[in-house]
Amino acid sequence: MSLLIGALTIGFILSLLALGVLISFRIFAFPDITAEGSLTLGAAVAATLLVNNVNPFLATLAAVLCASAAGATTGILHTKFKINGLLSGILVMTALYSVNLHVMGRSNVPLLSAHTFVTQAEQLGASLLGAAESVNVFGWDVSTRDISVALFSLLSAVGVAVLIYAFFRTDIGTAMRATGDNSQMIRALGVSDGNMIIFGLAVSNGLVGLAGALLAQYQGFADVQMGIGMLVWGLASVIIGEALVGVRQLGYLVGGAVMGSVFFRLLVAIALRWGLDPNDLKLITALFVFGALILPGLISKAKRSKQPVSGGAHA
Repeated sequence: MSLLIGALTIGFILSLLALGVLISFRIFAFPDITAEGSLTLGAAVAATLLVNNVNPFLATLAAVLCASAAGATTGILHTKFKINGLLSGILVMTALYSVNLHVMGRSNVPLLSAHTFVTQAEQLGASLLGAAESVNVFGWDVSTRDISVALFSLLSAVGVAVLIYAFFRTDIGTAMRATGDNSQMIRALGVSDGNMIIFGLAVSNGLVGLAGALLAQYQGFADVQMGIGMLVWGLASVIIGEALVGVRQLGYLVGGAVMGSVFFRLLVAIALRWGLDPNDLKLITALFVFGALILPGLISKAKRSKQPVSGGAHA
């Protein structure tokens, strides 16, 4: 049961990454590679401030702002300097590796003795549940720490998803969505599509940085390598979420990204539970993404093949 709770917790935390990827890849159709560097940047900034006894809220906010600045830099390189979007993200991601090392001062920053959101969630859970070290959940004993952190990650994911949904229904959010759909039209209406892209990538990477900050606090450390492969994770979550909800409306897309992240993490946890070699984890991740990419097409093809073919009228 602890493995399941842990998988759910990480799934909810990384759903913030999925929401960030949803904005860049689905709403703007922008291949933003910056996410792998901005996730580590968020973790590095938060961890460095937390070990220096900064309030967890302020440390996490600083992580979000720094990651947002990284995303805005990618947008500026693309819109102002006319550099290809993919190359812009690669340039910023490459530079962030050195930036993250300078921020942390070393390749790994432990948070074992730091006061974090996780410790606050544990304290709140202990005060609400009393002195009990474990809670009975459907017949399973789950530690108070695990259930408290899981609930915190759930509330964080749901709260951010609601905010994102509400934001994209505002005037500026609608303009951002229109920019991704038809940039010529939005320019004709007097809106700068370049500024919309810069702001959108800032919001996207801010969410990714938030995921990195919370992930570092949950895992108890920040590492310079922790962002590698996370872009694939975010894409897989978005694709799986779209397959689960089956429609492209905004609310369903946002909710699907959260569900896709949790479902994808559960698949990984099940694979590890069945004895998967951790060295093969990236390979399994790639196979899951491949399956999520081709599955909707296969289902659609199967539905079409089952439809009766109407014959022509006879004279």
